Amino acid sequence: MRRRTAAVLGSAVVLAAAAACMLWPRGGIVLHLGVFAGSYWGTPNGSSYQVLDDAIAQFEADHPGVTVTYESGIPVDEYSEWLAGHLLVGEEPDVFFVLPEDFGLLAETGALAPLDSMLDSADGPERSLYYDACLQAGQYDGRQLALPYESAATVMFVNRTLLEAYDIPMPKNDWTWQDLYNICQTIADAQPDIADRDYGIYGYTWQNALYANGGMLFSADGRQCNLSDARTMAAIQFTQQLNSLNHGYTVTAQDFDTGHVAFRPFLFSEYRAYQPYPWRVKKYSSFVWDCLRMPAGPDGSNTSELHTVQVGVSARSRHAELARELLCTLCADTTTQSALFLQSQGISPLRSVTENTDLLNRIFAETQGSSTFNSAAIGEIMYTAAAVPQFAAREQATAMAETAVNNALLSSASLATALPTAQREIDLYLQNAG
Repeated sequence: MRRRTAAVLGSAVVLAAAAACMLWPRGGIVLHLGVFAGSYWGTPNGSSYQVLDDAIAQFEADHPGVTVTYESGIPVDEYSEWLAGHLLVGEEPDVFFVLPEDFGLLAETGALAPLDSMLDSADGPERSLYYDACLQAGQYDGRQLALPYESAATVMFVNRTLLEAYDIPMPKNDWTWQDLYNICQTIADAQPDIADRDYGIYGYTWQNALYANGGMLFSADGRQCNLSDARTMAAIQFTQQLNSLNHGYTVTAQDFDTGHVAFRPFLFSEYRAYQPYPWRVKKYSSFVWDCLRMPAGPDGSNTSELHTVQVGVSARSRHAELARELLCTLCADTTTQSALFLQSQGISPLRSVTENTDLLNRIFAETQGSSTFNSAAIGEIMYTAAAVPQFAAREQATAMAETAVNNALLSSASLATALPTAQREIDLYLQNAG
């Protein structure tokens, strides 16, 4: 009986060990990756996990005994809450994607491990690999806390059909505020007083104008607001002038979608997504459209805001070195980034990838083609793009600034009087928040 019991127990131990070997991935080292499903840019992407799976396969092949896992099916609009919940109980992934709107809070709370020692080491990726604005998007209080994975800059959509109807030539990529205003005024002046009018522009904000006028709403450290700066005031006044051409009518997205508006700012990802067939005939099919860089202000250049999805390493990861190596596979490996550039709708933060002629030719072969917006324009956009300063109180401070501007425009007080007062209030809020 004892021999039979021992045999049974022995068999159980063997089976348990075998099961453990099957359930405990190779070597017992597991890296968890936090990622969302689909495209952050809100554009169609039927193979959102393909680039990721290929990168993971490459990483696992280079690191025998290590397995990378992730939870699939997390929608973009639920990802921030999902990540926050895991951080709250100390079960966050070793490596996780960082949405632009989450970076400041994650950095402020110490959730992200600093990466400067890796970037400054002989074995780490060099900072010069990246476009400056992409790298700056992951910097907080003088430290690099995330690496850029994919970016998209704001560009100006152009209804070429509408411009041709008014005998207006397509602007060049180095156009200015004055060029934009002149075109919008030409369209406005040619309109009869009827309901079915055409309009110059929709969705262009004073912050769009501010970037192109060489300004920034907040200082780099997030401790000071520049609402009353001369460049900010000029940007607000310019958008006022544009809006005045509509004679009190509020231009809508539907007006643009139906072909009655000449210009609208959009992310470059929209251009990538909706230019190729068949999506081209499913959206904006009633007119021929194209893209331009944003118009330059008198004190700036054709600069636009850059949005960047990043990847960071958990400050509490038990496998920090491996986590950093996985991070590099996603954000610094040219194979991964080339595949992402081709399959997604954003722009690679790596200079060598975004400026690769063969890749650009393949991308632009899918579009309608244009003598105005081409592969050269992408490089120009990325070299001049502006990364918005990141800090925990940015969203609330930005909302305060927007409210102050709206109130100033509705009141009888001048901007020169109203904005300095609002700036002092925002500065006080930033100092207390910091």
